[in-house]
Amino acid sequence: MPDFYQQLILNNRKWVETKLQEDSDFFNKLASGQKPPLFWIGCADSRVPANEITGTQAGEVFVHRNIANMVVHSDMNMLSTLDYAVNVLKVQHVIVCGHYGCGGVEAAMGNQQFGLIDNWVLHIKDVYRIHHLELDAITNRTERFKRFVELNVIEQINGLAHTSIIQNSWKERQRPHLHGWAYDIHNGLINDLGVTVSDNSNFRSVYKLDPID
Repeated sequence: MPDFYQQLILNNRKWVETKLQEDSDFFNKLASGQKPPLFWIGCADSRVPANEITGTQAGEVFVHRNIANMVVHSDMNMLSTLDYAVNVLKVQHVIVCGHYGCGGVEAAMGNQQFGLIDNWVLHIKDVYRIHHLELDAITNRTERFKRFVELNVIEQINGLAHTSIIQNSWKERQRPHLHGWAYDIHNGLINDLGVTVSDNSNFRSVYKLDPID
């Protein structure tokens, strides 16, 4: 077998040994169930591991990842994971975390075709369309790229907040709180974009959902 593949198994054995040395009951506790306080919607990029960059442990973060951390309302994978996180696990916080240097966001800035993924990138291009005046006014491409990453996160927070899953949970228990972050792969730091949303009071009326009778 390739050396890299074999090393994965060896790493797992070492990790188990380390965890058992720290707490002999570690895996029994994990096996008893999960109650994570956080649901993470992030990019599939291998350089943005949710647990590692937040210093959280196994069992503390429920994770969904896709290209460019998108909240697409027709994506049943995302919606099913969101529904489970909110209505079964009853998470307290949902974080949408983008990252500077995101390949999906960069692809949405250009015209190159890549294949099937072009259809996914169209959702990101919609964010550019909404904010084109601000983005086109940024003459430095690097700075425009960074701002596009941030605006994409903000729009995904808006899309998340508009779902019936989130609004019904707010009516029932005033949770979860939604937060937008951008992670910088150049220095490892998280940029809190200051877009925390906890209710629908500031929504346009068309997005405010009435309770189901």
